[in-house]
Amino acid sequence: MKKKQMLYIGMILLIFAFPVTIEAAVNEVDTNFDGKPDQWQHVSEKGKLFKVEHDGNFNGKVEQIEFYGASDKLARVEFDRNEDGNIDHFQYYGEDGKLSRIEKSAKQNGKIDWKELYGPGEKLQIVKIDQDQNGLSETMQYYNELGKLERVERDTSGDGKIDVWQRIGSGQKLKTTAFDTDVDGKPDQWQVFDDSQKPVRVEFDSNKDGKADRWEHMDGTGKVIKVELDRNFDGKVDMTQKK
Repeated sequence: MKKKQMLYIGMILLIFAFPVTIEAAVNEVDTNFDGKPDQWQHVSEKGKLFKVEHDGNFNGKVEQIEFYGASDKLARVEFDRNEDGNIDHFQYYGEDGKLSRIEKSAKQNGKIDWKELYGPGEKLQIVKIDQDQNGLSETMQYYNELGKLERVERDTSGDGKIDVWQRIGSGQKLKTTAFDTDVDGKPDQWQVFDDSQKPVRVEFDSNKDGKADRWEHMDGTGKVIKVELDRNFDGKVDMTQKK
């Protein structure tokens, strides 16, 4: 088969793989009646609305664009939050028209560093944060059915592996923090906090069996007042040291 024929066939396959909406008209709308259009409705040859551009603050710049799918339901919304001409916030919707995901550049520099995942009822489930914008999420926040933060996982070393686990209790207060100090993927040190967010106990797993065998108890100032040890690793305290 000749190269030109192969190229022609490839172009046809590309067109079928990625259908293009042919624009027939753009309706200009003046929503605030100031004599200038601030909304542009893009309609296909079949009379379907597939894109709407908005100038919400009426300064002549588009800062919000809505895209509609085949079922006429909202599929994606893009925002230019700081109006620098670059999109920095994306909202994605499922086939039912419900919000499913948000991706944005928290630093508004064009790099996506914040992702929100939504479940049934458009309830927030997970937030992924890429603070250094290297493409890896260092912090994951998990929310319960009531929309309350219940746990946080962090990669503090930047190696792509979680090494800190935090549990959030009632009142959105920190209950415990677990650390992986030897980078084996498992926690080996735990901090327990009281309602005032002060650490009251630190637990250690010295033999790396996944169970605490040393407990340091602290007073309200953070001073260690008692140490308990499980020297034979049977899960029971067999030695107590008072400070």
